[in-house]
Amino acid sequence: MASCPLLVIYNPVCGNGTAEAFFNEHVFPRLEEAHVQVTQRVATGSAGHAGTVVFEFLERYEGNVTVILGSGDGTLHEIINALSLVALKGVRENVVSSSVRVVLVPCGTANALYCSLFKPTPTNEGPAYKLKSLEAFIRGSNVVPLTLAVTTLSSPPSSKQSCSKVAVSAVVTSTALHASILHDSESLRKEVPGIERFKVAARNNITQWYSSHVKLLPAPSARAVEIYDPDQKTFVTHEDSDDHGIVDVYGPFAYFLSTVNVDRLEPAFRITPLASDFVPSEVSLDLVMVRPHRDPTFVMDTIEARNDFAEKSHAVLTAAYQDGNHINLRYTDDGKITSEGTGPTVVEYIRCRGWEWIPDDVDEKAHLLCSDGAIFSIVKGGRAACRAVVPADGAGFLVYV
Repeated sequence: MASCPLLVIYNPVCGNGTAEAFFNEHVFPRLEEAHVQVTQRVATGSAGHAGTVVFEFLERYEGNVTVILGSGDGTLHEIINALSLVALKGVRENVVSSSVRVVLVPCGTANALYCSLFKPTPTNEGPAYKLKSLEAFIRGSNVVPLTLAVTTLSSPPSSKQSCSKVAVSAVVTSTALHASILHDSESLRKEVPGIERFKVAARNNITQWYSSHVKLLPAPSARAVEIYDPDQKTFVTHEDSDDHGIVDVYGPFAYFLSTVNVDRLEPAFRITPLASDFVPSEVSLDLVMVRPHRDPTFVMDTIEARNDFAEKSHAVLTAAYQDGNHINLRYTDDGKITSEGTGPTVVEYIRCRGWEWIPDDVDEKAHLLCSDGAIFSIVKGGRAACRAVVPADGAGFLVYV
């Protein structure tokens, strides 16, 4: 293996707090055994530390750089945003683009990206499963480039102090229920460790609906937004596309979530299963949304209606744990949920290049946005615009598989 600058960085408090022990017992001994020299090793000490460390490492070393990262998806998100939004200086000041090769060692709570790249099985419980990306690096195996979802949160056009925030994700961008879950779950981290805290937060928010207007934007070659048809078992052109291929969608929404690079957010939670079952031919997002008014029994937004629909939202989330079967759920004429028949689909499964979320000013929770676990707030009168992108050749993030 050709020698190149190698940074080893791990987050000692992510997941169940065992990253440091795992690196000392398995990662560092394996690197020594393979005669791989580590340029720098760092245990992160605070939020944002990982991004700063990788940023400064790139400014010191030229050429290809590899980062062995022991963390969850959140720490990778920190690094991607630190490198995507600020220009490098030092030895790279005049370099047009830089790439980072990443070795993933899953030490977080959900490890969505790792579990999507290395499909988990009941036998994948030991250290060997967590070392698959490391072994690929040692072998000099292939790398896969990451698609990024770039979300711009903008102020209303009439704002005197117009400003925008940008969030870059490599896994998930969401609003509605998922964003509320991630917003609330952070306060539960100490009280309810592990992925169970997400389920607690879900129960606390399951009756909430979110008022927003959405624009779905087509992929360039398709020139249309696509929607999954469970009858044909394939994607078809969305019937509501306008002359430019754009689709306008109106709430309320119970669920709204898009992914890149992954088909799951937890080892068994396959929320966008078609990302791997029907691999997209071009840069795109897979988007899952649930709108209560598709229920044939929907009449109007009331507390009783929300409580009743909560059972249906729960059925969707439960089916996502059943190998992504939620995309096959349909309504019967009397509003019950089944996986048979020809009724309206409970889940709208979209493939598109991007979307815009324009929340109702009076719906405070509709203003929450989640980008790989980081929570943002859309200002009143503003919007969030998300696009899937692939960095230019010679740039971006590549993962050893």
